[in-house]
Amino acid sequence: MASPTPTALYQIHSLFLYKTNHPQLSLSQTQSFRSNFFFQRKLSFELPRMPRKETVIVSATTSEKKRHPGEAKGFVEEMRFVAMRLHTKDQAKEGEKEVKKPEERAVTKWEPTVDGYLRFLVDSKIVYDTLEKIVQDAAYPYYAEFKNTGLERSASLDKDLEWFKEQGYTIPEPSSPGLTYAVYLTDLSQNDPQAFICHFYNIYFAHSAGGRMIGKKIASQLLNNQALEFYKWDGDLSQMLQNVRDKLNKVAEEWSREEKNHCLEETEKSFKLSGEILRLILS
Repeated sequence: MASPTPTALYQIHSLFLYKTNHPQLSLSQTQSFRSNFFFQRKLSFELPRMPRKETVIVSATTSEKKRHPGEAKGFVEEMRFVAMRLHTKDQAKEGEKEVKKPEERAVTKWEPTVDGYLRFLVDSKIVYDTLEKIVQDAAYPYYAEFKNTGLERSASLDKDLEWFKEQGYTIPEPSSPGLTYAVYLTDLSQNDPQAFICHFYNIYFAHSAGGRMIGKKIASQLLNNQALEFYKWDGDLSQMLQNVRDKLNKVAEEWSREEKNHCLEETEKSFKLSGEILRLILS
């Protein structure tokens, strides 16, 4: 349908005003009225209605990511927290387990034997030999970060076993606990690096803490205070541990939360296998 001309609009407007006694508009005013009229009609049809904004209220408690114990200080602190909980109340104030086995009692309550301790040293050496080989071969590049940390124990164990041999003791063959753990570590190192790192951490850091307590107990009770090389480190042990801790934290920064959780879940297995070797001291 054609739009009305300015003249027609003027005539219509004049007639309307005549009937209603309103003042008339000039032709130019009528043209302006026409222009504004159709512009307003166009706006009324073309301007879209603004959509209503939905207000979403998110609870602060649900939006915040749940943090793991120790997470704020780095992943090593998470591993430490989990490990301490797996100690017995006799072994550590943070321990949550009840004592069920002889080796789970406080070290001061142990009754070790020389023969049992020798079996422990031999099986421990198999485990440390395996750890050091894994790090040297570095199936995963970041394993190489843990070469020559100063925490290595194989050479020290060689010296201690040689000392016992010189004292007339017979050095036993490796037994099932050590051999089983060595095979398990080798498999993990190739197929499950997060789980392997869990064992790496727990073996070295446990020896630097509880291991030294065991060393003092053995030296005083069985060896006339003969200090063993297994419990000596060349250099500042605290600094060595800090360096390794920093490297472990750096490695874990590249892991997903699921991979970190998987590493933490391996802690119980680490305690089980290490505990079977530790038990040899009391045999």
